[in-house]
Amino acid sequence: MQLEFLGKALVSSVVFSLVGMAVFVAGFFVLRFILPMDIKKEIEHDQNTALGIIIGSFVLGLAFIVGMAIHG
Repeated sequence: MQLEFLGKALVSSVVFSLVGMAVFVAGFFVLRFILPMDIKKEIEHDQNTALGIIIGSFVLGLAFIVGMAIHG
């Protein structure tokens, strides 16, 4: 009984992790499509701190949304 529950919990955790990563990748591609600039150039070469903060906020917000969706 206990091992069966652990197996189901492990499988659901892996599935939700994969779904969350897929949502994150899709959201990042949408963000790259929406922004009129090259994100890599702006952050790495031009040292655009504001864009880094925006990308970080996007990552945290998306992680919060996926976490709350998983939690119920």
